[in-house]
Amino acid sequence: MRYFIQLSYNGTPYHGWQRQPNAVTVQQTIEEALSTLLRTPTTIMGAGRTDTGVHARMMYAHVDIIPEDVNDSAFANLPAGETGANLTKLTYKLNNFLPPSIAIQAILPVKEDAHARFDATHRSYLYRIHTTKNPFTQERAFYYKIPLDIQRMQEASDILLTYSDFECFSKSNTDVNTYLCSIKEASWSLVDNEYHFTITADRFLRNMVRAIVGTLVEIGQGKKPVSWMHEVIKGKNRSLAGASAPAHGLYLTDIGYPKHIFVD
Repeated sequence: MRYFIQLSYNGTPYHGWQRQPNAVTVQQTIEEALSTLLRTPTTIMGAGRTDTGVHARMMYAHVDIIPEDVNDSAFANLPAGETGANLTKLTYKLNNFLPPSIAIQAILPVKEDAHARFDATHRSYLYRIHTTKNPFTQERAFYYKIPLDIQRMQEASDILLTYSDFECFSKSNTDVNTYLCSIKEASWSLVDNEYHFTITADRFLRNMVRAIVGTLVEIGQGKKPVSWMHEVIKGKNRSLAGASAPAHGLYLTDIGYPKHIFVD
């Protein structure tokens, strides 16, 4: 049976989401915990990939589990009809196997062909920039000393909604079939002493959000005019955009799916 795992994680200790041969990642950590718990090699497929140091308030991954084939696991000795109890117990046990930096919110039954990555209808990110030195946010937000003009950054963000080709914000040498993305929201807000940038799209290119933020910061700092955003996007060249903002200020906050892929 196929299930969606809903989780969150602090990305600081990890070299991103995707499993790598010589580095600890979020995917690897969850797979090892599941394999130990279920006593069978278990792999998962994430809804996307986050870079080293990027956090996720909401992430999904799908996993295939055959309850009747698992002995002494979270599914053992439970009535066949108790799917909810099985999944609650598995969630509890999995959280006990995982480090504090990863938390499982729920394990949800889905249709057999449901796919955590390809069935996602939208994704949302938050980028945090704090303006005063704070030891409690140094790994959770980007400390930027220079004042930023939030109105100019918002005007430049509005321009993003008028384009669909974002090759200029894609990491170089990335193997993708298309650079087309449909951005539905790109907005700035001031929360306490932090600038918060929220962006939602049907898909994102690798390093795209951090490149956008770095470009907007140059505009907010007054180094570039708002109209520069048009030049960057039309140029379709990563070297024309601003430097990528640091990873530790970025959070994956939401992933949407159609209701029909979930079971009950």
